[in-house]
Amino acid sequence: MKYIVVGLGSFGASLAEKLTEEGNEVIGIDTNMNKVDNYKERITHTICMDATDEFTVSGLPLSGTDMVVVAIGENKGANVMATALFKNFQVKRLISRAIDGLHEKVLHAIGVDEIVHPEEESAERWAKKLCLKGVVDSFELSDSYSIVEVNVPIRFDGKTIRETNIRENYNLLVLTTITNTEVKSLVGKTRSVTKVKGVASPDNILSKDDILVVYGSNKDIKRFLKDE
Repeated sequence: MKYIVVGLGSFGASLAEKLTEEGNEVIGIDTNMNKVDNYKERITHTICMDATDEFTVSGLPLSGTDMVVVAIGENKGANVMATALFKNFQVKRLISRAIDGLHEKVLHAIGVDEIVHPEEESAERWAKKLCLKGVVDSFELSDSYSIVEVNVPIRFDGKTIRETNIRENYNLLVLTTITNTEVKSLVGKTRSVTKVKGVASPDNILSKDDILVVYGSNKDIKRFLKDE
């Protein structure tokens, strides 16, 4: 896949590096030439430019880019301006970094597809979410092993965990399942409630709307998701 990462601070640079390591084509952008030079050997392409300038941004290969991540953190104004600019260019998928609650509300108003909170989420987790189809969240135990939340594949809908043969076929251990249900409040408003079902049993029946929490090697997790 092709990504543009705007802002090569600690989070943006780490994310761009991880995405590049996964075999993706990444354009890393920053206004600081020292950062651009520093990462030119570790990111597919690095460009020194102002992502709030419409003319400059229009020269980027936006139509061929799968995702734009605005990772600017030190300047909320530049973050909002760059995010709005990429939104106006109608990029396929737009993700932006939020610094605080008000900033997040502004980004929601602009219409970003997803918001990043680097203070709470690591670049490794986001790289996994962006690179692996079906991953909801992840937690790295080491360089080789992870616990990940993945959407239940449609082929598993209505089957028990035992019937999926996930342990035999992919060497993955299902730790638990998570369900999302819609609940109405007393005033009639609907909200989504997440419920963890506890330690998984081989007889638990899966639904395509559930989330599986699995443990295993990154290699086996990738193989499982590739077959989805």
